[in-house]
Amino acid sequence: MGIVSTPMDTTVPPALTCPPPQRPALREAALAHLARFGTTRQGLEQVLLRRVARWAQKAQRAGDCADAVAEHVARLRPVVVDIVEDMVRLGAVDDAVFARSRMRRLVRSGRSARAVQAHLAAKGVAPTVRDAVLEAAVGTLTPAEQEVCAALVLARKRRLGPFATDPAVPDAEEGSGMARWNRALGVLARAGFARDVAQQVLQMQPEDAEDWMDRLRAES
Repeated sequence: MGIVSTPMDTTVPPALTCPPPQRPALREAALAHLARFGTTRQGLEQVLLRRVARWAQKAQRAGDCADAVAEHVARLRPVVVDIVEDMVRLGAVDDAVFARSRMRRLVRSGRSARAVQAHLAAKGVAPTVRDAVLEAAVGTLTPAEQEVCAALVLARKRRLGPFATDPAVPDAEEGSGMARWNRALGVLARAGFARDVAQQVLQMQPEDAEDWMDRLRAES
């Protein structure tokens, strides 16, 4: 008895009253987004998938069959992935370039290396890329020096240490002073800064703090 082969499923999804986005339109959407924003591979993929999801909601509101809409969505997912890969090949999307730029911006805003790691991870940057970016020097600033600069930025925002009108000091004999010192340490610790960095910043003289900030501005 011969083997009966099963034909491949080449069924075309049913037509919809609200036509789905086609590859050219999705590619144009990708280029338009990249012209305005820096992003990662994962970020661009999410942008395009949200566009597909918005179409799906619109189609269902228009009365199109939910199963048919879902089938079209499933067929568009690999199209989105292919468009993103095309943008990577063209150099329009580069996770390492994005990570370096975003790291500098976050340091200038007072974010610790730990916070930068978490931010880049949420953007889909691979661990090896994140580590390489955070371990690289920025101009004359080593990673450790960048951490001090970031802590100083936060201290200035919160008026702590050298930027406080009445700086807290770790004086065990003065209850209120010790409490203020511990609160200042807590602010920096919750932001992800190590205790030694926090203590260095909080005990820094205003003139030294300004020198550090000048170095950060020079590398921006």
